[in-house]
Amino acid sequence: MSLIVHKYGGTSMGSIERIKNVARRVAKWHEAGHQVVVVPSAMSGETNRLLGLAREISPNGDGRELDMLAATGEQASSALLALALQSLGVQARSYTGWQVPVRTDSSYTKARITSIDDQRIRAELDAGRVVVVTGFQGVDDDGHITTLGRGGSDTSAVAVAAALGARECLIYTDVDGVYTTDPRVVPEARRLSVISFEEMLEMASLGSKVLQIRSVEFAGKYRIPVRVLSSLTDPLIPLDEEMRSGTLITFEDDEKMEAAVVSGIAFSRDEAKITLLGVPDKPGIAYSILGPVAERNIDVDMIVQNQSVQGTTDFSFTVHRNEYNRALDVLNNVVKPAVGAREIVSDDKVCKVSIVGIGMRSHVGVASLMFRTLSEEGINIQMISTSEIKTSVLIDDKYMELAVRALHKAFGLDQTQAAA
Repeated sequence: MSLIVHKYGGTSMGSIERIKNVARRVAKWHEAGHQVVVVPSAMSGETNRLLGLAREISPNGDGRELDMLAATGEQASSALLALALQSLGVQARSYTGWQVPVRTDSSYTKARITSIDDQRIRAELDAGRVVVVTGFQGVDDDGHITTLGRGGSDTSAVAVAAALGARECLIYTDVDGVYTTDPRVVPEARRLSVISFEEMLEMASLGSKVLQIRSVEFAGKYRIPVRVLSSLTDPLIPLDEEMRSGTLITFEDDEKMEAAVVSGIAFSRDEAKITLLGVPDKPGIAYSILGPVAERNIDVDMIVQNQSVQGTTDFSFTVHRNEYNRALDVLNNVVKPAVGAREIVSDDKVCKVSIVGIGMRSHVGVASLMFRTLSEEGINIQMISTSEIKTSVLIDDKYMELAVRALHKAFGLDQTQAAA
């Protein structure tokens, strides 16, 4: 048998009965002879509750203390799960991130894992115990507790799996896998049995909320197969059936990979577009515009610079809608007077829709089919960005659902296997 890492989200840990169900599922794997490490999130809503209390006391609270507070949610759920396993007769022991330890940098509330010491976990596994490790958290070089930011438990689980050389990391959540697009927008959306790390990374970065981006990066870097599956099924479902369920995120050369040109449609409503009109077309103008934006820690996504006309050009880019007003502030007060832009126009009623698929590398006409489909629906494309395995367009957000449904149908994603 093999070493398997389980990760359970907040919904899966949302009540005592659900924690007991998680324990039953973990016990099944353990009794089948597998070594099991479990990484649970805090109970659903607990982290928000704790941080809400902090905001009442200090709206701009110190990051170190916020991490001290937020980390207690996972500590509670880990201890409860260990107790639930013990009540079933399974030897189990829980550990916090700092006890393992999971080493991180000191970027409080959004720390990054630097290393994991696997010695303590391996000793417990060799003693026949299930090991429960708190997700979402670690410890920096000065001994301070840190947290990894939203979705950090996914990253913790994959990092632990990589450190231990696990056969697979199972991410249990409230959905039963990765779909060709959001089923709430397209009821005909199909669950994918397999998807590549590269495709999943694009899907996650483009708006899919199934997995946290850093967890996919970890999985791809260390080549740890990750399976997304539902925790809401019967915990005593036969093991061989459970091992085939959900969506496997794996290597592009895996023989299980489907030969799909386009694997999925991702979308993001959280976009805003800004255009500087009449800026001088000269070397360094892009840096003169985007440098001050970057200094404010504002991420820029799509970028388009138009053809020069009589020595001036128009320069457009997108930012997250949450950063829209901050971006406009720096552009109006710093950039516009410095570069001599004629005018700044903006729109926060836009969205990004993307097609993703490794098959796009070897097939021509994929982007043209996307553009034709949108044209036939009367949807105007404002910006375009591409990579080897994705094409993204910026459109008016009122057309988002129409665009997703039309593209899903055009690429045959409701079929058993996506059409070329």
